Amino acid sequence: MILFSYWRSLAAFRVRIALNLKGQPFEVVSTDLIKGEQFDPEYLKINPQGVVPALKTDDGDVLTQSMAILEYLDETYAEPALMPTDAMARARVRSLCMILVADTHPLVVPRIRKYITQDWGHSEEELGAWMGNWTKLGLEAVETHLADDGTSGTYCEGDQVTLADLCLVPQVGAAMLFKIPLDAYPNCVRVFKACMENPAFFDARPQAQPDFPEEMK
Repeated sequence: MILFSYWRSLAAFRVRIALNLKGQPFEVVSTDLIKGEQFDPEYLKINPQGVVPALKTDDGDVLTQSMAILEYLDETYAEPALMPTDAMARARVRSLCMILVADTHPLVVPRIRKYITQDWGHSEEELGAWMGNWTKLGLEAVETHLADDGTSGTYCEGDQVTLADLCLVPQVGAAMLFKIPLDAYPNCVRVFKACMENPAFFDARPQAQPDFPEEMK
């Protein structure tokens, strides 16, 4: 399989974790979002939306949108299962995923940051406040669920890695990258640390990617 990725993309991070967990080999093709390579005509033939990730399967089919890709991988490669068998537990996992993937991450992606600074003329300091606000609100909501639902264990839902963990880990990692304090989210940090002990998560981290900038190593 071929994964069109970018080292700093949280959505691509999720998919890399899933591919690792499922034991599926894949080739990474870097698509630099800062340079605008996602808008190159050849890439737009792969993903007309002009975002990453995109996954080309061994059969030549192309999948886009990280959650659709995660669900495809979980339905196609049975082990390890990334969703619980209990219906209520599955709903809780989906809820956590949506908080992170639909309500938090989209507000801090490069195209939004560019719009705020270049189109609206806001300063980098104001951009940082924007990103911090939405990241904190998302993590606060997840933290409350993990603390109050009584179903969190080693991971977001019990002691089984689920799609919720694949969505939480990149968001916590991004908060660390942007130096957003995490003291108020001990359960989120606990889950992050537990996941990063798993090679499938650790090897998918931005710092391990072939396009991670040399100057940041």
